[in-house]
Amino acid sequence: MSQAPNFAMIGLGRMGANIVRRLSGAGITSVVFDLSPQAVEALGKEGSITSSSMADLAAKLPTPRTVWVMVPASVTDSTIAEMASHLSAGDTIIDGGNSYYKNDLKNAEILNAKGINFVDVGTSGGVYGLERGYSLMIGGDKDVVAGLDPIFKALAPGVEAAERTPGRTGEPTQAEYGYLHCGPVGSGHFVKMIHNGIEYGMMAAFAEGLAIFEAADGMTPAYDLDIPEITEVWRRGSVVASWLLDLTAQALQESTELKEYSTHVSDSGEGRWTVQAAIEAGIPAHVLSASLYARFASRNNDEFANRVLSAMRYKFGGHNEKPSAENTKA
Repeated sequence: MSQAPNFAMIGLGRMGANIVRRLSGAGITSVVFDLSPQAVEALGKEGSITSSSMADLAAKLPTPRTVWVMVPASVTDSTIAEMASHLSAGDTIIDGGNSYYKNDLKNAEILNAKGINFVDVGTSGGVYGLERGYSLMIGGDKDVVAGLDPIFKALAPGVEAAERTPGRTGEPTQAEYGYLHCGPVGSGHFVKMIHNGIEYGMMAAFAEGLAIFEAADGMTPAYDLDIPEITEVWRRGSVVASWLLDLTAQALQESTELKEYSTHVSDSGEGRWTVQAAIEAGIPAHVLSASLYARFASRNNDEFANRVLSAMRYKFGGHNEKPSAENTKA
């Protein structure tokens, strides 16, 4: 087994901190930094090497250094630029966040001029990654990525995470361990972007189907359906069984009506980028586009359009829609 790279993590939110913890469980110690001293201190108590700044992090990390950046997308580029000012030729920066793949090309070009390697890693696993492992989609130079293999293998779920696909024989491939070098810079984030776009569609399909069940008591014939039990039976042997369904069943077990959750559904960028990529490639993406627009609608971004529709129906056919509750006040 090759020796693990000299590793550091910038950004100790739930994902970044748990990546450090999972690596620690594999015997890999990290130098850590975050704008929150409390977050740094917490991992220091667990055995990580703490640092007070990016300059301090670079000083405490032997060369060649590998620095994983796991910060919000809005500050990823600036964080990479600042960290690069403290690194040397031969060092590597990993962007493990949900960055736009075309930004990777710009960052790689800037870093390459300084002799610093850039690797983009689409990281899936969320808050469960510490226990389950992370599915990693990796873009970058082949030799650089190969040198980071001990890191990726330690983070990935492992072959035992899923039954082997029928027809696969011999030594398991990299993908069967739960990580994959997808290609050159940007390809990791591109694959993760499409992954998240598909996720939007899957989530929307479950939500819409369960909403029909919820309304079935007003249909003819009427059905009073136990939605938590339906999701539970689907988890066992159903074609739609999945981790998303597992999490949905868990939420419904905790709260049948889900009234503590908002009807406002955010999108974090990947869904939009997926639709943009589909347009650029000329590929129909009906489901993925509709699921993105459904999130827009959940935030009442269709309110004016609906008023226009109501106005047109009234003007051409005298259909007098019910006024909104807001307009009937006082």
